[in-house]
Amino acid sequence: MGAKRTYGEGCAAAHALDLVGERWALLVVRELLLGPKRFTDLRRGIPAASPNVLSQRLHELEDAGVVRRGALPPPAASKIYELTEWGRGLGPVMFALGAWGAQSAQLPRGEPMSVDSHMLALLTVFDGQAAGDFDASLQLIVDGHRFRARVVDGALELRRGSFDEPDATVTTDSDTFGAVLWEGGSLKDAVRTGKLAVDGSKEAVKRFLGLFPLPEPARPLVEA
Repeated sequence: MGAKRTYGEGCAAAHALDLVGERWALLVVRELLLGPKRFTDLRRGIPAASPNVLSQRLHELEDAGVVRRGALPPPAASKIYELTEWGRGLGPVMFALGAWGAQSAQLPRGEPMSVDSHMLALLTVFDGQAAGDFDASLQLIVDGHRFRARVVDGALELRRGSFDEPDATVTTDSDTFGAVLWEGGSLKDAVRTGKLAVDGSKEAVKRFLGLFPLPEPARPLVEA
């Protein structure tokens, strides 16, 4: 393995890129922002990264103090990776990067996204003004992963886990979830075809799904 490349500058931004600028590194951070994961979970979230490359990035992020290894409590006792407190400081950076990238006219809409990518996108583009006085709790089950989403006081709270009595539960796969959210897919059609199931208030689900508008693509100052 060759020596890791460096910009060789005292600039803090350049140093940050030395730490997390290698390919796949920030996607590892993305996959850990909502909580720890096993190596197999990270592989599912970043399928285009080979196991060897993913292991290398994890090792580099550990050395940098961004990621640490841990273990789930018994009886699972599985080894996991999680962000350090300093590593979690990359959260606002990732949200800002996502918000900026969402304005790209070249954004490859319709391409696959990991479940965590969809959840972080919800947090990134949530329109609190449009939410108004909407107050609801939704259980989102996407590809078997459970998330708690709560809209209250014009803000979105989202984390892994389950609600005991949500206003509605949405069960679907990531492709259908993305199509309904970002590609103009019909909620009614997704339910009719069995690709998405709603248990509880359909009105709450419809209102919730309308709170995540994508920004208009940025335009160049000078037209070609």
